[in-house]
Amino acid sequence: MKSKILPLPLKPGDLLRVIAPSGALRELAAFEQGVEIWRSRGYRIEIPPKIDDKWGYLANSDENRRNQLATAWKDPDCRGILCARGGFGSTRILENWNWHSDSSALPKWLIGFSDITALLWSLYKVGFSGVHGPVLTTLADEPDWSLERLFNWVEGRPLEPLKGCAWGGGIATGVLLPGNLTVATHLLGTPLQPNLDGVIWAIEDVTEAPYRIDRMLTQWRLSGALSKVRGIALGSFTRCEAPPNVPSFRVEEVLRDRLGNLGIPVVSNLPFGHDGPNAVLPVGVEVTLDADQGTLNF
Repeated sequence: MKSKILPLPLKPGDLLRVIAPSGALRELAAFEQGVEIWRSRGYRIEIPPKIDDKWGYLANSDENRRNQLATAWKDPDCRGILCARGGFGSTRILENWNWHSDSSALPKWLIGFSDITALLWSLYKVGFSGVHGPVLTTLADEPDWSLERLFNWVEGRPLEPLKGCAWGGGIATGVLLPGNLTVATHLLGTPLQPNLDGVIWAIEDVTEAPYRIDRMLTQWRLSGALSKVRGIALGSFTRCEAPPNVPSFRVEEVLRDRLGNLGIPVVSNLPFGHDGPNAVLPVGVEVTLDADQGTLNF
């Protein structure tokens, strides 16, 4: 499988547009801190009016959120799209969406994670690379090394390897496809599901009980999707404990049970996901996963 098309590197002075494609924006102070981090690097940031509007649990109506994405994607002066937060809702705006509807629109950086997985995978499917990385409401919580990693990547500098826990199984090279397990599972069998042939699948999740992680990974096994994957990179699975006094496996045991016997390299405890460092993972670039050394190399 070929690597996806990368946008041109960003440089200070470039215009970046903010969108809220998913859940309602509640963390205004954190959002403003995230915007200021980008501005402090010299970027021009354009925020749509009433960014904190709410329509139920969504940031706005499907039409409004889809128009935010379309405006940013088609704006010839816009070089990147910054997602405000995750939550739920990005899959709703991808109904009848076409990234190629404006042939003059150049590829641009799309940055986010969690619910933004749907946008990143949809973009990957049509041949473009996005960035699995912090949204604006989580950006200020990142350690300095993680912030530097984000700007290194979008400004055209190489990425350092990530170190995790080696499960053994050798070395695999493939195209990196990172995302949130829950969101990715709900893309299975839909037109948004990309080709998984030859990918290094990188997943993380938050607030999912071990039995739910088990159920999702079992669905991946039964679907046959994992038979095409060359290696698996596991990030953080935080707040994934069972309720008190309920018999359960630990989430680490579930991951071992469902993924450890696939006969492919697996590395766990890599520093990406919720509630901790969320190291940037470029979507659709070639990587090497070394499950003997516990590294993900770019």
